[in-house]
Amino acid sequence: MRSHVFFLIVAALLSFQAFPQKAVAQDERSSFSEWLAGVRADALSRGIRQEVVEEALGGIDGPLVESIEHDREQPETLLSLEAYITIRLRASTVRTGRQMLQRHRALLERVSKTYGVPAPVIVALWGIESNFGRLTGTEPTVPVLTTLAWDPRRADFFRQELFDALDILNRGDIELKQMRGSWAGAMGQLQFMPSSYLEYAVDFDGDGRRDIWESPADIFASIANYLNKHGWVRGRRWGREVIVQRSRDISFPRRDGPCQATRDMSVALPVSEWQRLGVRLPGGRPLSQANFPASLFSDSSRSFLLYDNYDALLAYNCAHAYALSVALLADRIAN
Repeated sequence: MRSHVFFLIVAALLSFQAFPQKAVAQDERSSFSEWLAGVRADALSRGIRQEVVEEALGGIDGPLVESIEHDREQPETLLSLEAYITIRLRASTVRTGRQMLQRHRALLERVSKTYGVPAPVIVALWGIESNFGRLTGTEPTVPVLTTLAWDPRRADFFRQELFDALDILNRGDIELKQMRGSWAGAMGQLQFMPSSYLEYAVDFDGDGRRDIWESPADIFASIANYLNKHGWVRGRRWGREVIVQRSRDISFPRRDGPCQATRDMSVALPVSEWQRLGVRLPGGRPLSQANFPASLFSDSSRSFLLYDNYDALLAYNCAHAYALSVALLADRIAN
């Protein structure tokens, strides 16, 4: 988990009800209190100022049980690929994306020129992550991360994210009361985890703060910087939807990769080789004779040739439902 979490998206789409707050047993609270004392000492040893530690952790007296329950019941697989894409590419979403592209055109052009990522891709990712800034989450980030760091399921990961969140507060980029986001600690209009914020967030407006909560300049530049740092190639597409002839048996070894989405893609071949194998664009139009590599991904209803830029989208969230929604939304916004 690098930056964003599916829960905010799917929860909004399916109108999930929040898990009810549950009481924590007294002995569990005592164990939590002892553990939290160790976290406070560790934070101070890492150079986090005393007043930041006291403000951020002083009011936490127990874990947020609903965050633990959400973490155990993540909804990434609730929808099929086609159903997810259909919901995310509603006409109203495309229309809003085009409006945002026009509203911020001058700024987006500067960001795109700096980082090489097309403006429609930036707007589409922003739209998928937070509904163009409208759905950023209201959970207090530090208590959420503290809870998930205490829970043993992914304790090491979330403990480091907690220290990174305290580091952000220590730097003065955001005030504690404004540091809010998802149940998993993803923050702002980009749903960056704190570690991604520290590595990829950009102060594009030059005010001395990397503000992914309110500043359009910082939001757009941080998206573009993230994709750029993960290999986005200027001037190249993410991929194309294609038709695989049913009469052709196209079977190739799968890629290795950090997640199932990567492993569901074929090894890369030149586009010209896919053309030779009978892969076509919709309507039977031929592919180009380009020699850059492309991987084939197919599910029960659709097929795509995916280029290196698609890997940058998977780096943001390694799920085809997510990455293809961003990519296809970007194409519709651009057109």
